[in-house]
Amino acid sequence: MDDLLYWEDLQQEESAELGSHTFTAEEIIAFARQFDPQPFHTDAEAAKGTIFGGLIASGWHTCSVGMRLMVDRYVNRSASLGSPGLDNIRWLAPVRAGDTITYRRVTTATRVSESKPEIGLVQTRWEALNQRGEMVMTMAGWGMFRRRPAPQGG
Repeated sequence: MDDLLYWEDLQQEESAELGSHTFTAEEIIAFARQFDPQPFHTDAEAAKGTIFGGLIASGWHTCSVGMRLMVDRYVNRSASLGSPGLDNIRWLAPVRAGDTITYRRVTTATRVSESKPEIGLVQTRWEALNQRGEMVMTMAGWGMFRRRPAPQGG
């Protein structure tokens, strides 16, 4: 039996929790040194003198953790064909060392590709909330998934 998740399976799921992650100062700094080396991401002391008043995670770090959780939760067991891109990303509140961020995916639309009917599209909004229930990030975009093969025989 085929246990892959196809477009038909994913369009039925209106909302799904993807998991949680607790950010540490060490990982915030390590990610930022490699990908976003701004002082409020890489230097706790220098960050105190910024508008953030302390060390914060890069928004790209927050996105990357969400991507990892999404891949672990369903993408790697789905008939995923990637994504044509994101429509928007909003970083609504800083993520600080010690914050536990919970991610969820909300399906906002589904449709069959007009040019490739074997592909289904799922539009989603990813939401990231901290331990106080404050929304810290949203992302919206489309995913492409193979449609379930038609049954053989008759």
